[in-house]
Amino acid sequence: MDEARAREVLQAAGVLPGGAGDARLLALGENAVFAAGDLAVKVGRDAELLERARRELAVAGWLAEQGVPAVRPAVSEALLVEGHPVTVWHRLPDPVRPTEPKDLAVLLRQVHALPPPPFALPPRSLLDGVERWLRLAGDAVDPEDAAYLRERRDGFAAAAAALTPRLPRGPIHGDALPRNVHVGPDGPVLIDLETFSSDLREHDLVVMALSHDRYGLPDEAYASFTGTYGWDVREWEGCAVLRGARETASCAWVAQHAPGNPKALAEFRRRVASLRDGDETVRWYPF
Repeated sequence: MDEARAREVLQAAGVLPGGAGDARLLALGENAVFAAGDLAVKVGRDAELLERARRELAVAGWLAEQGVPAVRPAVSEALLVEGHPVTVWHRLPDPVRPTEPKDLAVLLRQVHALPPPPFALPPRSLLDGVERWLRLAGDAVDPEDAAYLRERRDGFAAAAAALTPRLPRGPIHGDALPRNVHVGPDGPVLIDLETFSSDLREHDLVVMALSHDRYGLPDEAYASFTGTYGWDVREWEGCAVLRGARETASCAWVAQHAPGNPKALAEFRRRVASLRDGDETVRWYPF
C-alpha cells in the first residue's frame, strides 16, 4: 500500500469532514497515518489487521480507565473500507520536545504494574508477521534470504517459548520505542497500541537494548532508560533469545518495503548479511 492507495481508502471511509485531499501523511509503515484538524486516521495495509485494529481501540479505552496516558479513540469502532481497516483517533497536540528514553521507561513502569484487562490480550507474537512481510516483499528479495529468515523465525520461536522470565508476566506495549511516545504539554503519552499483549515484560525492555546495540543509541541514553525503569534486561540470561527474535522480525519488516524502494532493499540486505555472519556490531539504520 502506497500513499496514493491509502488516500483512496481514506476518502472512501468518509471520516474526515474535509475529505482526504488536505490530510497530512504522518507515517507510512504497517499503517498509513493521516492528520487533519483535530483527528488522526490510521489506514491498515490489509484486512488481516482488522482484529488488531479492534483490539487497539479496546486497549486505548482500558488504558484511559487505568489512568495511563495514551492516545484516545475518536470513533469506538474499527471500519473495514475496501479491504483496509480504518480507525479514527483524537489528534495529539504538537510535541513540546523530542522523546527521551527515560520518558518511555516511566510509561512502561505504569503499564507493567497493570493487572490484566477485562478482555483477552494475545501473547506477543513477535514473529507472526514474518511470513506476511516476506510475502509482501515478493521477488524483490533473494529467496535464499527469505528462507533463512523463516528458519531463524522457527528456531527463535521455539527458544522463546522455553524461556524462564525474571519479571512477572502481564500486559506489555509490545513495540516499546521512544518513537511510540509523544511528549505533549501534559507530558509523555503512549501511542501505537496495536501490539499490546500479555507476555514476558522483558519483551518491552529488549527493544531498547537492541536500540543500543544495533541502532547506535548512546550509552548515556540507554543508562537513563534502565535507571528510570530500575533494571537492565541484559542481566537476564534470556535476553539473547528475545533479541534474536526481534532482530529476525525487524529484518523481515523492512523486506515489505523493498519492492520499488532501493533504500529499503539495501537495508534489508545489510541486516540479513549481519545475521548470517553472526556480527552483532554491524550498525542497522531505522527505516
